Amino acid sequence: MTPLASRGAVLITGCSSGIGRATALELARSGRPVYATARRPDTLAELKRAGCRILPLDVTDEESMRAAVGVVESEHGAVGALVNNAGYAVYGPVEQVPIDDVRKQFETNVFGLARLTQLVLPAMRERKSGTIVNVSSMGGRITLPGGAFYHASKYALEAISNALRFEVEPFGIAVVVVEPGPVDTPWNDVAAGSLDAASATSDNGADPYATFKAAVARAFHTASHGTLARQMSSTPEDVGRVIARAIDSRRPRTRYLVGGTARALVTLEAVLPDRLYDAALRRQYGLS
Repeated sequence: MTPLASRGAVLITGCSSGIGRATALELARSGRPVYATARRPDTLAELKRAGCRILPLDVTDEESMRAAVGVVESEHGAVGALVNNAGYAVYGPVEQVPIDDVRKQFETNVFGLARLTQLVLPAMRERKSGTIVNVSSMGGRITLPGGAFYHASKYALEAISNALRFEVEPFGIAVVVVEPGPVDTPWNDVAAGSLDAASATSDNGADPYATFKAAVARAFHTASHGTLARQMSSTPEDVGRVIARAIDSRRPRTRYLVGGTARALVTLEAVLPDRLYDAALRRQYGLS
């Protein structure tokens, strides 16, 4: 058994694509036992070939979460590291996003993360070791136009992580937040597509937010397909390496901002007055 393998198994959510997939591959190469999960395990064939153990896991389903944690604990005694990666974005004006869509957003991005963390902690405490990595976003530190509920879910993740750190440090458990900036995945296209689900009704039949939503959609398109924006984006592999480094560190940092864009925007938001920062975003998005 390699030294890394002896430090426990890693359970990762949301591995069907993007950051979750890249993280599973990175950790599998390091020699750790990796449990890669997704709602549809048939999407994980590549990870199975790479040596990952494949499990179904839906973070909105209690029995699914209990079953996955039970498998890891039955084979390793405890989850050595939990990577809460599953998540997605709902975009649209606050007035128009269907409230059921907001609830689903929080079920996945916040409540599922919280419940899965609750399930792994007892065995981690008994072992007096473990790492919980919560994949947030620069969007947990700043807010961009159109993403009220997505950003709210990531701000909630940050608050949970901050509080949890105080609670579990005496048990030898580390809590880490990873905050990527733009990542070259289909995430932008999926988030932009959610704009279409936002209601366009008004008293006169026109959409009062049409101009606003068009500006947000253009920003997503530029981020996904613009040459400069893509050059400034991180890759899923970049983020996976940061997550692996945090897990393998005996004293990881509490936060890892990933990418120059994330560092720049978080710094600007911290130093600029609100109205000046808002003005800069309006200019970037072409909003009056």
